[in-house]
Amino acid sequence: MEITTQEYKHCDLVKVQGRVDSATAPDFSKALEKINNAGRYKIAVDMSGLEYMSSAGFRALLATQRNCKKYNRGELVLVSVSERIREALELAGFTELFKSFDNTIDAVGSF
Repeated sequence: MEITTQEYKHCDLVKVQGRVDSATAPDFSKALEKINNAGRYKIAVDMSGLEYMSSAGFRALLATQRNCKKYNRGELVLVSVSERIREALELAGFTELFKSFDNTIDAVGSF
């Protein structure tokens, strides 16, 4: 798994590539927490390079979403979600919890 973050004026873009599973999810979670700990609560997660995400990865997204929405500070949005991962999100009932965008320009612009 490879994570890159890019800071914009209104939000942070996190690009995830590879697999987020039980072994790599803690690193993914730490990357998201680091953004929140810096006082930034508007996050777009680009999943275009993501091959697989386990429930541990979904939990990291959910925990970060809760933290971002606390006190109406911001939110976490998803970008370029593949069909396979979208189906897994639907099965877990998470699709209603996250806004989803087809490209990073729309996602970053939503903030």
